[in-house]
Amino acid sequence: MKKYFAHLRPMERRLVVAVAVIFVLVLNAAFIWPHLSDWGKLRHRLDEAHGKLKLYQAAQAQIPALTADVKKFESEGEFVAPEDQGINFMRAIQSQSAQSQVGIQNISRQLTHTSDAFFVEQVVNINVLATESQLVDFLYKLGSGSSMIRVRDLELQPDALHQRLNANIKLVASYQKNPTPAAKNSTVKAK
Repeated sequence: MKKYFAHLRPMERRLVVAVAVIFVLVLNAAFIWPHLSDWGKLRHRLDEAHGKLKLYQAAQAQIPALTADVKKFESEGEFVAPEDQGINFMRAIQSQSAQSQVGIQNISRQLTHTSDAFFVEQVVNINVLATESQLVDFLYKLGSGSSMIRVRDLELQPDALHQRLNANIKLVASYQKNPTPAAKNSTVKAK
């Protein structure tokens, strides 16, 4: 290559160098310059991956504490057998209505929802007639304690004489689901 370059005239040398420089610039423009931002993109992806890894490690470190909390919550409260849940729910409503002196006018059919992993929900609509203080006392005492009964919907209107409130109430009670069959088998095998 040096021999060939040495035989060229100065103008030809300049032309060959200019063509080589243009060729190198074209190659850079085609293959290298478009990828100059790749290093920044790679650094950004790497930082995101490290952030996700730290997040996952933090979540994984919480697993033992969360498992202990789940076991604690599963053992809290009273367990009501599935066949007694509806009766228990209605008994709680009727006894509290008698204590609060709230007149139950109508009770709809109970519905059962089992979409939650830990609880079974019993839902019932009731129509009551009571004064304001009686209704507040009824609803407050129904939701307090370990009953797990709460009001999902409440519609109020005055009665015909405008002396009492006529309320349509949707009540929901949450009861613990039975332990899974695998958990029952493991306790039997352990004994």
